Amino acid sequence: MLRDEGPLTPLAGCTDLYVALNFGTLKDLRFLNLWPLDALRTIQSRRGVLTIGALATFTDLIRSPLVRKQLPMLAAAAREVGGVQIQNRGTLGGNVANASPAGDSLPVLAAADAVVVLQSSAGARRVPFTAFYTGYRQTVRRPDELIVAFEIPAIRGRQWFRKVGTRAAQAISKVVMAGVRDRNRVQIAVGSVAPTVVRLSKTEAAVASGASRDAAHRALADEIAPIDDIRSSSTYRRRVAENLLDRFLSDTSRRPAHGRAKRVK
Repeated sequence: MLRDEGPLTPLAGCTDLYVALNFGTLKDLRFLNLWPLDALRTIQSRRGVLTIGALATFTDLIRSPLVRKQLPMLAAAAREVGGVQIQNRGTLGGNVANASPAGDSLPVLAAADAVVVLQSSAGARRVPFTAFYTGYRQTVRRPDELIVAFEIPAIRGRQWFRKVGTRAAQAISKVVMAGVRDRNRVQIAVGSVAPTVVRLSKTEAAVASGASRDAAHRALADEIAPIDDIRSSSTYRRRVAENLLDRFLSDTSRRPAHGRAKRVK
């Protein structure tokens, strides 16, 4: 249908799409309903790789023993996506396809080196999550493709997530950050501070090399470009991003209780 009858806008939980529809800001008004496709809700792990179907809801992520074990920072993010009603309907694939830089799951997937699995009638292709976005609300997905799953390799180290918003849930994030730390390896991503989610490669390198706090802050400042909008100011977002970086480094430097390797905040 996407190939032969397009353009069609895929929809599932509709928690964002219906808002845009009500505001009259949607350009394309022909839709393809994916909600009945239970095959895209599967969550499984094979040889350490966690595969999450695009139609897995945030409630599914919260309840999944595999997600809680292998990617607890995603379960933590899912708990702060809207309220229970939103969590029951909103899907991981929809959060990613919506392409908002404030999407709560996006920094988690970026920090976890996730891969986006795209499917068309011609076959499947895999795109590193850090290469999926090309600009504000723009992705590499072609009109004839669906996001069908996400593949997350095995993660070693402590995982961490923090969202800063007007409220813990039912509010769009002002700044949202996720990270992984394992000895000298650091992986950090942040949202709501640029047109797309940002993987902080320069900041990671500074931290891994043992740079000072000020040097890490300078690297962070070079990698983000927050704006002033109705939710916050660029100055506030920069300050919060620095504070979150400090908190991530502080929390992940502590000895884990009872020998556990992972910690989520």
